Amino acid sequence: MEGTHVQREWENWSGSIRCTPRVLACPDDEPALRKIVGAAAGAGRHVRAAGAGHSSSAVVGCRDVLVDIRRLAGILRVDAPARRATVRAGTTLASLGSALYAHDLALPNYGDTADQTIAGALCTATHGAGLTLPSLSSLLVGARLVDGQGRTVDIGESDLHALRSLRVSLGLLGIFVEVTLRLVPAFDVERREYSTRCADALADFRRLAEGNYSFDLYWYPRRDDVKLRLVNPLGGGSPPPANAVLLELRGGPGHEVIPAHSGLPHRFEECEYAMPYEEGLACFADVRTRILRRWRHLMGWRVLVRTVAADDSHLSPHHGRNSITLSIHQNARLPWREIFDDIEPIFRAHGGRPHWAKKHSLGRASLERLYPGLGEFHALRRRLDPADVFLSPPVRRLVGDGRDG
Repeated sequence: MEGTHVQREWENWSGSIRCTPRVLACPDDEPALRKIVGAAAGAGRHVRAAGAGHSSSAVVGCRDVLVDIRRLAGILRVDAPARRATVRAGTTLASLGSALYAHDLALPNYGDTADQTIAGALCTATHGAGLTLPSLSSLLVGARLVDGQGRTVDIGESDLHALRSLRVSLGLLGIFVEVTLRLVPAFDVERREYSTRCADALADFRRLAEGNYSFDLYWYPRRDDVKLRLVNPLGGGSPPPANAVLLELRGGPGHEVIPAHSGLPHRFEECEYAMPYEEGLACFADVRTRILRRWRHLMGWRVLVRTVAADDSHLSPHHGRNSITLSIHQNARLPWREIFDDIEPIFRAHGGRPHWAKKHSLGRASLERLYPGLGEFHALRRRLDPADVFLSPPVRRLVGDGRDG
């Protein structure tokens, strides 16, 4: 089957990104996807891929051909002894976690939700929390994709050079059909959530980050207090600050317990940057001061503070350094742009790199300075997509085309 081809408006989860492509295609299989990309390339059209629509940046929208990959779902092969699985690109993290658990395997971590497709999560460096846990993109050890000429390309585990570009590729190297993931044995965890004072949480931050499998901190500007979330194998982890009050205790499989906010009915906008680990707390202090002085009356949503381990992917916000990430949230129906515009310079002053799937205002010149591996990334991109089929104008404004130096 070739999938459904329609022309209608597409919008992302929060409603802030809307486009009406010439074609919204929903391929059922790889031959249909090859035909869609090949036809677009022959007609000089751009193609972009969309998963579950959780991205709120300009990397998805397209006026030509937008490919919805969610019909390309399900597990294809499992190698339990090698702790590897090959899955179709449109599989959601939620369904993937359940399916892997039946094979006694698991993803080592999740983000705050599990609604995204695995391909979308990989391509944008979606991450959870944990000082020893890198973004989900680091799990990618092989892929089958359709390149900009409509051809099928296989990249395996031995091609580390290509994988460093492929793992966080923004859909610019091709549209994933299948991905092979490096996994861990299935595990159960216990999640403990506490309320505490902001000063106590910050004083204990490094101990908590180093002493727990997964740890994050939610700061609520209206109350100026904090919720802590500690996730560990049963019976493990460090104790909370002395004055913390236990709010919730829950145990179970990691895929059910770690992503605590899947299926949220409330839409929000988000701006996130990853700072070097050594800069993160100073950055949070500056952000907290700015919000309390200027924006406290408007912000009813939290600021999320997490840790992420370093990796070597060329376009990863965590390339070469452990990170502390700060995410500002705002209800999608309330003013958000002026708040984000005011806070972003603080993130940048502390060496921050923006999350590719969330709101930010940086363009090509700034991003080239933040990602020295961008030239190597473009070298592979030009081989796989010589006609720039996947390089739509909004994405070109972010990363350029790599042809001028």
